Amino acid sequence: MNHAILIIDDDTMVATSLELLLKRAGYRAFSVNYPDDALPAVEEHKPALVLLDMNFSIDTSGRDGMSLLRKLLAAYPRLPIIQMTGWATVQLAVEGMKAGARDFIAKPWDNRELLNAVSIQIDKLPPGFGHGGAAAGATEGSEKAGEVDTFSGIIGQSEALNKVLDQARRVAATQASVLITGESGTGKELVAEAIHAASRRAGKPFVAVNLGGVPAGLFESELFGHKAGAFTDARADRKGRFEMAEGGTLFLDEIGDLAPAAQVKLLRVLQERQYERLGDSRVRKTDVRILSATSRDLQSMVTAGTFREDLLYRINLIHLHLPPLRERPEDIPLLAEHFLISARKRYERPKLKLGPDAIKWLRRQPFAGNIRQLQNLMERTAILAPATVIQVEDLDRNTRPQPTNESATPSGMTLEEMEIKMIKAALGRSGGEIAATARELGLTRAALYRRLEKYGIGT
Repeated sequence: MNHAILIIDDDTMVATSLELLLKRAGYRAFSVNYPDDALPAVEEHKPALVLLDMNFSIDTSGRDGMSLLRKLLAAYPRLPIIQMTGWATVQLAVEGMKAGARDFIAKPWDNRELLNAVSIQIDKLPPGFGHGGAAAGATEGSEKAGEVDTFSGIIGQSEALNKVLDQARRVAATQASVLITGESGTGKELVAEAIHAASRRAGKPFVAVNLGGVPAGLFESELFGHKAGAFTDARADRKGRFEMAEGGTLFLDEIGDLAPAAQVKLLRVLQERQYERLGDSRVRKTDVRILSATSRDLQSMVTAGTFREDLLYRINLIHLHLPPLRERPEDIPLLAEHFLISARKRYERPKLKLGPDAIKWLRRQPFAGNIRQLQNLMERTAILAPATVIQVEDLDRNTRPQPTNESATPSGMTLEEMEIKMIKAALGRSGGEIAATARELGLTRAALYRRLEKYGIGT
């Protein structure tokens, strides 16, 4: 094993304890106690991984740790860093993961859990990384200092997700066609965008088309374009998606919904790398990279004769399968906090947060609609939660189908309609008193006044 691990923690006892634990597990462990010593220590010991404390002052916000995290990754972009803090918050974990940290561990830690987290990151390292042969992050094929990881916006720390993202990173720099599969709402388009952004085509267009929403009669016009007069209502020339994506990436979403006749036309273009606009005899060459996605089992469709086997081979040089959210429950709190942060700003409820029992409850949910369902749940709850701390009953109320009687929120209501109903109910309970209503809703008085004016609600 013999990989070097650097511990950065201002508590000498903690640092010593971690050193002993890691050395017993077969690693070479070193520690420093001050942020200013971190970069020189990385240069000296060339670690395979860093365990980074996030608090170095009385202020327990983690700002000092976040600042050091960014400095380390700016100098060594591929250096795996695991955050550690005794002031654990989901929000801090989300911010650290977005900045490029690989994992997050709360103090006091469980020895087995910590060693497992370290082992997962060590197993992902390329040969020679962290053995002292080269400065960490400067091995052959690594990113240049300061280069942005285009996959950092995909939130999650589970092993299941990281395996897929590691594959996606490796294939991004190639010209290989990629098929991304997974249930609806798992983030297939987000992964496709990250692959494009990490490729040599990043400066060119990324064009997405949902093939499930394209009528069979308009397929050729949508993908290849048409000349004016090619058919009724074709009043002007129109570029197709292939032409719009020229030099870049064309993302064919829901390719499993493509009709058999359209499959033949698409296959021809992919094989010959050329096409014609409808109504135009001029042959146009195409230079696009094809990324495809589907929630269907294409292999079963091939067996059933509803999807062409030769087309599947053409789009499926590399296959990435995104796991459903229920198979990576450790990612649910991170995603929930991410969506809650956005909702706090959008609905002007800055103090809104998830209670500990609510986080545990979220982890146990099956989320058949995956990330999209979780996002919708957090949006609805951010609007309707009566207090600043979201409890289990707030989430459960917005998860279950609502009865359609006078006192309940009908499932067909828009978010604005639900917000109006919530405000009116709170005003009724407070007798129209603004300060009391704002407190109940977890809003500032100014934010409540803006909503009253927006919706025309009189007091």
